[in-house]
Amino acid sequence: MAENQRGMEESSNDSSMYTETPVPEPERDLSSSSPENHSDALEDRCESKPSFDPEGIMKALEVFEKDSTAIAESFTALFSSLRLALSEVTCSSVDHMRCFSDAAGRLQESVIEAATKGNRYINSCLRLNEEMRGIEGLAMQLKVLRINVDALDSAVNKLTRLR
Repeated sequence: MAENQRGMEESSNDSSMYTETPVPEPERDLSSSSPENHSDALEDRCESKPSFDPEGIMKALEVFEKDSTAIAESFTALFSSLRLALSEVTCSSVDHMRCFSDAAGRLQESVIEAATKGNRYINSCLRLNEEMRGIEGLAMQLKVLRINVDALDSAVNKLTRLR
């Protein structure tokens, strides 16, 4: 008994939500532990059980069957709606993937076209630079020629004034 009280105190210290209530053990009559007395006691218990009403059992089974059918129908409707939603999401995902693929393909084509045009522009600039190097010498010659033409023009103007 002292051990039970200590056990109860320890468990009440461990968890304040749970309390142990000692269940008294039924007193056993050791003299009735013979096999004959045991089978008699078992028969007494079986006879003391109330008999079940077959109509009550049938009604309970009918209610159980109706509830089971309703639950099955609910699950069927749920799975059907989930299947439909999944189908819509799948179709939508496939459409989005096609759209993305088309957009990515067109973007790739545009990038390739832009890169090609950029390369052409760069090559044109390089050719122009090469041509401009040759023109620098020509420009120097034109400057010298212009100076000579200006000098000739001023000499001609002086000669025409003198006459």
